[in-house]
Order: sequence, then C-alpha cells, then structure tokens
Amino acid sequence: MIAFAKSDRLSPSVKPKAKSFIEAERNGKKVRWCLIFFQLGDFFVVTTIDEMVKMGLHFGHHARNWNPKMAPYIHSKRNGVHIIDLIQTYSYLKKASQFLTKSAAQGKTFLFVGTKRQATRLIAQAAVDSQSFYINQRWLGGMLSNWKTMTLSIIKLNELEVREKYGGFEKLPKKEAALLRKQKERLDKYLGGVKQMGRIPDVLIIIGQPNEMNAVRECQKLGRQNVTILDTDCDPSLADFFVPANDDSVPSLTFLLTTFVKAILKGRAMLEEKKGAKEGAVVQRRSRSLPLRVRR
Repeated sequence: MIAFAKSDRLSPSVKPKAKSFIEAERNGKKVRWCLIFFQLGDFFVVTTIDEMVKMGLHFGHHARNWNPKMAPYIHSKRNGVHIIDLIQTYSYLKKASQFLTKSAAQGKTFLFVGTKRQATRLIAQAAVDSQSFYINQRWLGGMLSNWKTMTLSIIKLNELEVREKYGGFEKLPKKEAALLRKQKERLDKYLGGVKQMGRIPDVLIIIGQPNEMNAVRECQKLGRQNVTILDTDCDPSLADFFVPANDDSVPSLTFLLTTFVKAILKGRAMLEEKKGAKEGAVVQRRSRSLPLRVRR
C-alpha cells in the first residue's frame, strides 16, 4: 500500500515495508512528504492519502462530540472538526483484514451490524457478497444472549414464507391473510438478514458503535469478537479490532466494507483449498489400501 503523509506526522506504531521522501510544492510552499509502502498479504494495494481524502475517510465529528479515548488516532482539528490520522487508518485496516481472513479460513461465521440510514444498503450488500449475515434495521434486545427465543421468531418467519410461496395465504379469509402478510413483513424487516443463521456468529462487524451499544454488550457477554469502524465519537476499548475512520460517509463505508469483504472471501478460498487437499489425501489413502486384483 502506498500512502502519502507529512514526514512529521508518521505514527510510531506504523511499520512500513519501505519509505522514501519527496519534496513537492503546494499552495506556493515546499512541503516534504513521505512515500510509504505497505504490503498486505501477498499483494500490494496502491492508493494515496488524496484518494482517501476524496472518499472522506479522514472526517471525524465536531470536537464537542468527541470521545477522549480516540485522541491517539486524531491528526488535528480544523474548523471545529476532528481530522483522523489516515496513516493509522491504514495500519489498523491491515490488522483487521488479516484477522478477518484468518477467521474465515477457520470456518468462522460473520454478522454485519449497522442501522444507520446511509449504511443499511451497504451492510446488506457486503453480507451477501461475503456469504455472511446482517442486521441493518434494529438490533432486537437479546438477539444473541437470548438466541433460543430469537430462533423461534426465525422459524416463524421461514414458515410464513413457505406458506406464502405455495399459495397457503390464498386459501385463508382476506383479513387473516392480510394479518399474516403484515407479520411476515415485520419479521423479515428485522430478521431477514439472519433467517439462514443456524447459530450465534463468531465475529461481529459493527458500524456506528454509539448506536449499536446493545450489540457490543452482548458481544462482550458471550465472548464474541468484534471488528468496529471507529469515528471520533466511539470508544476503542470496546472493540477487539478496529479501524479509525469516518463511519458516516457512503464512499468511506463502501471502501472499508469492500476491503472487509475481500478479506473474508480470501479466507473462505483458503478454507476451500484446505478442504480440497484433505479430500484428495483421503481418496489417495483409500486407493492405496484397496487390494490389487490379479488377473487369471
């Protein structure tokens, strides 16, 4: 990954693959920039701070709404708005992506959680693309901690969908059919993203931490790990893995969720490859153990 940053703003926690310095003229002033190369896995991702700025990853909240625990990840304050240190965003994005790839390679399941209006469509698409699950309308209390009760509601939703699909509602009185359709739509709105989820997920990916505190608390209670996009009003101590970045901008969320999806798919590919190798080894062992037939 290639990133540009002012040479005096490099975070000591960042360990670049290589770096060199260049000088450029901006607004009539000479500025010294540091060209940094980050390697993610077996490939290089090329981008620049300018591109990330265009996507709005650096914008935090108004200074009056900040969480002091986010101070280490804030670059500066401009016009009353905190600016996130994008070099650290790169570093933590790499760590989060590596964790997601490793978890997917172990066969773990993922649940995307985000009920912000601008994130609902992106959350659903990311979950579908990565063969995961999602909650994008409202986190129902006890979604994980009271999973047995939630399972009953999911079973009810699946039953209603089957009845409607095979014309079961048409045989009922109009009023009763209308009530069942309304019940199905309500259940689908809140549980549609988890109706195929057979057990509690292993990892939660959370967008909009202040709005999803119930999900965070249930994660902690059940010992589930979470990956969170942290804006300047969030608490990093509540996240196992996090990426300091703007969680309100659609381009910013699109970039981050796409990166998460790619990391999960990479891990799933590794898992499939491992399964294929095991199956091949079993077939080879069986073929060796079969007795040879002697022709007469």
